[in-house]
Amino acid sequence: MKNFLVTISLMAAGVCAVAAKPNIPAPVKVPQMPHYRFENFTTANGLPDDHVYSVLVDGDRIWAGTDNGLAVYEDHKWKTYTTKDGLAHRAVLSLALDKNTGDVWAGTMGGLSRISGGHIDTFTQLNSGLSNNVVYGVSVSGDEVWVATAAGGCRYNVRTEQWDLYNERNTPMEEIWVYGVSATPTKVYYAVWGSGVLEYDQRTKAWDRYDDPDGETQLVLFKDQGLIHEITSSVSYVDNVLWVSTYMGDSRYDGRYWHNFLTIDSGLPSNFTNLVKGVDANHAWFCTDRGLAYYDGKDWAVYRPSLTNGRPEMIVRDAEGHVTNIPVTTAPAHNYILGIDFQGNDIWVATAKGLSHGILQR
Repeated sequence: MKNFLVTISLMAAGVCAVAAKPNIPAPVKVPQMPHYRFENFTTANGLPDDHVYSVLVDGDRIWAGTDNGLAVYEDHKWKTYTTKDGLAHRAVLSLALDKNTGDVWAGTMGGLSRISGGHIDTFTQLNSGLSNNVVYGVSVSGDEVWVATAAGGCRYNVRTEQWDLYNERNTPMEEIWVYGVSATPTKVYYAVWGSGVLEYDQRTKAWDRYDDPDGETQLVLFKDQGLIHEITSSVSYVDNVLWVSTYMGDSRYDGRYWHNFLTIDSGLPSNFTNLVKGVDANHAWFCTDRGLAYYDGKDWAVYRPSLTNGRPEMIVRDAEGHVTNIPVTTAPAHNYILGIDFQGNDIWVATAKGLSHGILQR
């Protein structure tokens, strides 16, 4: 009788005796991101050095700027150009292709070299208007070769053979240590260490400058209000959108709005980014010191050897912050990524311990 009264009392109080259903979260739908099978090249495969600063796709040929010469991969064989062949310096930091002539421009630690039909011409401070022999970046647009050096920027017209120099005297830059350049027929952008980004309008011949609005070197106080940091390492201008990499995060600018990326609110594996390369207005690749990251305008994927055990891993992060580890069997040669270029649907990746070919898996 007592148990019956208790049951009646619970029912009167609205307490249901039926067991509560467990609170099972809905399954997370993993974004479909590109999968690659990576083939890695080192000195064991013919590279002149495992430290690869830059990579350039030239049709069926792949150029690799290493710490011990410029290598080209063609017909499954490597050929190396050294200082004995006329290369300005053994350390090749940057590469660019002149699509009109097929010439390859190589920025080195000792000058700027042009490889044309197997012949090498070298430009230095002594024999040309190059502002400094340390060439961090090079970009070609039409007849003009734009150069980023340790003492400002340069422009060389291959038709008139005229040089123009850009530094703190005739541009808004305060520092003259220029890390990267991206040139198009309409705009040219320089990444200046400590001076943000410089913009040159090809039509008006006017300069503009983009700075970190808070001026802080360690903090980001004003999110998405401007360039994320003054210490810029590269720029990539594609489809009227500017992508900027820095040592404290990355930025995207569409001419009106800024969008900044940090590890705390994106899929970036590290805020320290050596290079960013835009595919189009919404897709970009980020070369960081903790892996290679891909952004599709919403979701992220990271490709790297695991930071803990060195095993290949692919990490996908969706826009809501859900992280999924995708089983893979290959990865880029090293976590420290220095450059990337595209060959159709494939990617070529320069790392501190080799060159990697990412073959898209369907």
